[in-house]
Amino acid sequence: MARSTKSKPLSDVAKLSKAQAEAEHERLTAELKAHSEAYYERDAPQISDAEYDALKLRYKQIEERFPELVSLFTESYQVGAAPARGFKKIRHAIPMRSLDNAFAEQDVAEFVLTIRRFLKLKDDEKIAFSAEPKIDGLSMSLRYEGGELVTAATRGDGAEGEDVTANIRTLEDVPQKLKGRNIPDICEVRGEVYMTKHAFLALNERQKAAGDTIFANPRNSAAGSLRQKDPAITASRPLGFFAYAWGEMGAMPESTQTGMIHWFERCGFKTNPLTRLCHSLDELIAFYRKIETQRAELDYDIDGVVYKIDRIDWQQRLGFVSRRPRWAIAHKFPAERATTKLIDIVIQVGRTGSLTPVGKLEPVGVGGVIVQNVTLHNEDYIKGIGGKGETLRSGRDLRIGDIVVVQRAGDVIPQIVDVVADKPRGKEKYRFPTKCPCELHTPVVREETATGEEGSRARCTGEFACPSQKIEHLKLFVSRRAFDIDGLGEKQLQYFFDQGWVREPADIFTLPKRNTKLKLEEIEGYGETSVRNLFAAIENGRRISLERFIYALGMRHVGETTALALARGYGSWDAFHDACLKVAKGDEDTIAEMDALDQIGDTVIKSVAAYFGESHNRGIVERLVEELSEIIDAESPKSNSAVAGKTVVFTGSLEKMTRDEAKATAERLGAKAAGSVSKKTDYVVAGPGAGSKLAEAKKHGVPVLTEDEWLKLIGE
Repeated sequence: MARSTKSKPLSDVAKLSKAQAEAEHERLTAELKAHSEAYYERDAPQISDAEYDALKLRYKQIEERFPELVSLFTESYQVGAAPARGFKKIRHAIPMRSLDNAFAEQDVAEFVLTIRRFLKLKDDEKIAFSAEPKIDGLSMSLRYEGGELVTAATRGDGAEGEDVTANIRTLEDVPQKLKGRNIPDICEVRGEVYMTKHAFLALNERQKAAGDTIFANPRNSAAGSLRQKDPAITASRPLGFFAYAWGEMGAMPESTQTGMIHWFERCGFKTNPLTRLCHSLDELIAFYRKIETQRAELDYDIDGVVYKIDRIDWQQRLGFVSRRPRWAIAHKFPAERATTKLIDIVIQVGRTGSLTPVGKLEPVGVGGVIVQNVTLHNEDYIKGIGGKGETLRSGRDLRIGDIVVVQRAGDVIPQIVDVVADKPRGKEKYRFPTKCPCELHTPVVREETATGEEGSRARCTGEFACPSQKIEHLKLFVSRRAFDIDGLGEKQLQYFFDQGWVREPADIFTLPKRNTKLKLEEIEGYGETSVRNLFAAIENGRRISLERFIYALGMRHVGETTALALARGYGSWDAFHDACLKVAKGDEDTIAEMDALDQIGDTVIKSVAAYFGESHNRGIVERLVEELSEIIDAESPKSNSAVAGKTVVFTGSLEKMTRDEAKATAERLGAKAAGSVSKKTDYVVAGPGAGSKLAEAKKHGVPVLTEDEWLKLIGE
């Protein structure tokens, strides 16, 4: 690390007050991060190695004296630098989807039953399942063209990941050229990068001897090793790869999941030897129990078992629900628990004004993660009342000072499941606030349910005047699933908001041209490097996909799944924006058109109308759009399908497939499966017992097809 800089003498760590330590720790976090980025990402160090080591040593000394400052997100737990800005992005030809989770045998039974219903299988018809351990590693997609490895990308957000091709080429388990026959021109092999337990322990010993960072677990060490700017560092780390799935394929060499596993082996990949073929629910559960008993003996971490339908044609028929396949599920191992103290309850105000209590805990390790915060959901949950009025924790309420049992299962947010009854209780019952904790102290009300009864959710009545709601909108806007603006974390965003520099999304995009006056690089915790990286992230954010843009607007009841449905339904920003303005004005035809979209109902439509009916919001959106270079249209439908781009409604009893399968097939072919009929509907497929939708079709002059006519039209 080349250039030396002078700094004023620092006071002895032993003499720092807690407030002084917190301030210096925050400054050092930003400074070390900036130096790491310069060193690992751009090969342009700003200070010498000795000076960097001195900063790191002081950082550790502060954390040793004030351990409450340590978290998994401080620089003590970072390896190299975050890759988001240093690695190019690769858009996946086929999204990398996540799996639904099952935590009980009943969940697995429901999964099997749902498949039978969807495929209309007889009770005695066998279903073959591929069952395999769920590796706790880093998901990877390897793309081969002409049999040669051309790119490797992490899962990322599912739509696009980080280009780690150079690093992946250093792994022995990843062939540079595929072996054997029947190799498609395009072949994407997917699987998991992992580190064995003995390799993890050996690596930590080397790290310790060198005075470097000690990794928390094998998964973190595998991810950190792979996300190195220098492939030589990755090559020095013992990483493995299990192949188990695929993305885009020029042709399918096998017709079953297990057949593809064997094909991967012939191509030169390592696959998990514990993978088994099961033919019943009992066999699935037996396999799960067997793997659970073997878990401690395995040399790699697993957190459950994955079940997949073996027949690929059935996988295609079952399709996907949002981002998750219907034909696969992850059966997670039981939740891990720990006991700790509830030291505080604080209220967070969400972007829609909802008040969420958060429990602050004495830090405790649960399932390989240090847990310090847990959601307490709402006022009733604190009192010991569930969402359906049921009794929780034997009726024990939660009080500050209680000794509590914390549970974490897989990726599920940690939660308090009980209060330790034989330990001293907190002295006072918690009083839920009746005023918003924001500076306006506006009244808090409990929402009403659809039946007019009092709901469990408390909400601030301040609406757009509430500063807490404004800042939460901005946090959603810059988040990974929205505009993904790296460098604007919560602290930075809060600071910019308090200074009046960023009050709405468009303000973020004007920061670069305003910086001649703001001089961000002179702010403590920033610097030229940090500001340059922030401005680069802002520039990258000027181009965004339609579904992410809709999600980023922060409309109530419009999450990622709903945003995707709206994007696919309208195709372009202009079409969606025009529809929103008409819905806000109460245009009945446009409301009916939006209602006809699959997964869109009255609640979402009212939310869209309320959002675009507010002039303040419309101004925010218009100013934001002016700052963008492109809002990318939703994916175009398949051009080789007779129904691509068409809107179809299914009604009545279908005899050759279930309604869900019919919708899934239509969407796979590029059609829009709507829930109601409008004058813009292209086809209504009617089976026996069709009622009001058939009448609506006749009213609007929409062509009506029988099930056989529909199958003939789509060529099935």
